[in-house]
Amino acid sequence: MADNYIERQYEQYEARKAAWEKARKLGKKVKTARPKAKKG
Repeated sequence: MADNYIERQYEQYEARKAAWEKARKLGKKVKTARPKAKKG
C-alpha cells in the first residue's frame, strides 16, 4: 500500500513538473525583445 502511495505522489509530481516546464517554455516564446530607444 505504501508503494502505491509513493508511486501516485511521484506521478502527480511529474505531471506538475511537466506543466510547469511547458508554461515556462511558452512564457519565454511570448516574451519578445524590444529594441531599446536611442538616447541622443
